[in-house]
Amino acid sequence: MITAPTIEYFALAPLLIIFGAAIIGVLVEAFAPRYLRRAVHVPLTLLSLVGAFALVILQTVRGVPTTPAAMGSVAVDGPTLFIWGTILVLSFVSVLLINDEEQFVPSAAAVPGSAEEEKAITEGAAHTEVYPLALFAIGGMLLFPASNDLLIMFVALEVMSLPLYLLCGLARRRRLLSQEASVKYFLLGAFSSAFFLYGTALLYGFAGTVDLLGIRERLAVGGGGTETLLLVGTAMLGVGLLFKIGAAPFQAWKPDVYQGAPTPITALMASGTLVAAFGAVLRVFWVALGNDSWNWEPIMWGVAALTMVAGSILAITQTDIKRMLAYSSIAHAGFLLVGVMAVGERGQNALALSGLLFYLVTYGITTVGAFAIVTLVRDPGGEAWHLSRWAGLGKRSPKLAGLFAFFLLAFAGIPLTSGFFGKYAVFRSAVALGEAWLTGLVVLAVVASAAAAFFYVRVIVLMFFSDPSADGPTVVTPSWATSTVVGFSAFATVALGVFPQPVLDLAEKAAKSLFVQ
Repeated sequence: MITAPTIEYFALAPLLIIFGAAIIGVLVEAFAPRYLRRAVHVPLTLLSLVGAFALVILQTVRGVPTTPAAMGSVAVDGPTLFIWGTILVLSFVSVLLINDEEQFVPSAAAVPGSAEEEKAITEGAAHTEVYPLALFAIGGMLLFPASNDLLIMFVALEVMSLPLYLLCGLARRRRLLSQEASVKYFLLGAFSSAFFLYGTALLYGFAGTVDLLGIRERLAVGGGGTETLLLVGTAMLGVGLLFKIGAAPFQAWKPDVYQGAPTPITALMASGTLVAAFGAVLRVFWVALGNDSWNWEPIMWGVAALTMVAGSILAITQTDIKRMLAYSSIAHAGFLLVGVMAVGERGQNALALSGLLFYLVTYGITTVGAFAIVTLVRDPGGEAWHLSRWAGLGKRSPKLAGLFAFFLLAFAGIPLTSGFFGKYAVFRSAVALGEAWLTGLVVLAVVASAAAAFFYVRVIVLMFFSDPSADGPTVVTPSWATSTVVGFSAFATVALGVFPQPVLDLAEKAAKSLFVQ
């Protein structure tokens, strides 16, 4: 007799709303007249994100679930709800940037520079399917860190990644670079998925289950001669996840994709995807493999150190603004990995988890604001990508340059910005453990932060202490959507830098309700 599965629909409602809206968006693309599609997609996408966020708040107020949902395959616990709320906020402001049609090619099938592409531009064609694609990617971002089962996590990884492969190739300008970014992201994403799936198979051979709590229980009773499957499976799984966060030496795709993708899509990936990927890293290495930390922590230590150093040093050599922000993201991934190891040390470290969650919020919001400003500085051929074109921007547009400088200072971790308290929360939790190897990594992280401040300050000096060229870039008047994104990001960066405690308390409360505790 087959037993019907038990589905906790209310617990899964935020996911269901996003995926439902994405499916409706596909139907709109199939049946609605072309001139009506954008008018339907924009409110549908934004309202679905608002509705999902409201349900996350409602679940938090009513009480966090005490058991996994969907037959144990989806963990809707405190960290999941916190990460869901973060991803939905970041996705909402990213979709406001996506609303700028000037960022997307009118006909992706046309050869760049061809007569067909010129005709599509003249006719005002648009790829309105970017909205349902973005919703599918956001749905995958929500499911990825909530997965309590490695197969569900693999499905979430693919649902998150496949739409992004397409979206990366839709930049309106620098078409060949955009298509190159899409292909690179697809190929490296395929490698990432292959490593992840192979690691899942080996861990199944070790534990006899792909359930994260089942793997944890199997580790508690010993390997029974299958330790090789555990070690190789952990390594393979780790490689797949480290690809997604852009940790060294697996960071090769990140600068190329950030540079070539439409900037609103870059903002979505740099914020939402990073939050989702770190949520999945925590879910795997803390929930499933926490009892085996003595095996993976030394490797993770080396990866974190290499990531911080590589991101900070390589960013100094960049001349493209988006590539510089990409290497900045790589450095921040290394700082976040410090928190991952502090979380795993001594079992259940709620202080480290809350600090890591807070860091993800602060970094994500600042990142979206920085990329929103990048969309406003234009050359005749598109965005002013070369750093030399930003020279003297402080004299041409002091408000815009001041906001960008503020975001850069937040990345550097200057006091009274959200970035300072984000780093402080993570580094403090690692030092508080009193372990020399973790303290040494924090010292390295502080040195890397100081080195990273150099390339942030270099851009600020370039904007305010250099003379603008006669043919300098144009600062376009922002739309209401872009103005909202920049204003929200600036306000949140200030608020979380001056009054961080409410969000820190919320993160700590979420960290204490993890299912394994």
